[in-house]
Amino acid sequence: MDPTAPGRGAPAGPAARGRRAAVVGCLLRSTASVVLLTALFYLAPLDGGFGVLTVVLLLLGLLVFGAAVALQALAITRAEYPRLRAVEALATAVPLFLVLFAATYFLLAEAVPQTFSEPLDRTDALYFTVTVFATVGFGDIVPLTQTGRALATVQMAADLIVVGLIGKALFGAVRVGMRRRGTPPPPGEDEP
Repeated sequence: MDPTAPGRGAPAGPAARGRRAAVVGCLLRSTASVVLLTALFYLAPLDGGFGVLTVVLLLLGLLVFGAAVALQALAITRAEYPRLRAVEALATAVPLFLVLFAATYFLLAEAVPQTFSEPLDRTDALYFTVTVFATVGFGDIVPLTQTGRALATVQMAADLIVVGLIGKALFGAVRVGMRRRGTPPPPGEDEP
């Protein structure tokens, strides 16, 4: 047995150290994105009530979200480590999407308290948003008004778009990035 063979306790070369550093950096940036977006949700002055402006801001936020995902997909295709870049993109995109809806639910619950089966604070609004996103069904918090149900329905439709189309776009960008680097995609990820 050769003690210097790869994986046998041999000293890591510069390439292995570079990959490890890239993974650690990705994990740190991904964690920072989630923490920052969550903190912003809790610290934002959400006291404007619910109205047309709230709906317009939600739609603008979703447009910004879409643009950010498109830019992320482009960055993935050019990244040295496309898979890690895709993880970072998801760690930013999904929390941003969830925070947009959680803020909207919070504002709606503040303006019209009978919208949900119980009063919503920020944590409850985030919980409800994740419940809808994860499609685990409603339990303790349910929308009771037409506005609440309509907003939940919009989120459900947007969830399908996020999971389906955006997931496909990001993973397609990973394939493009891998090909650009000359790395074949893993078995089962080839295009037909």
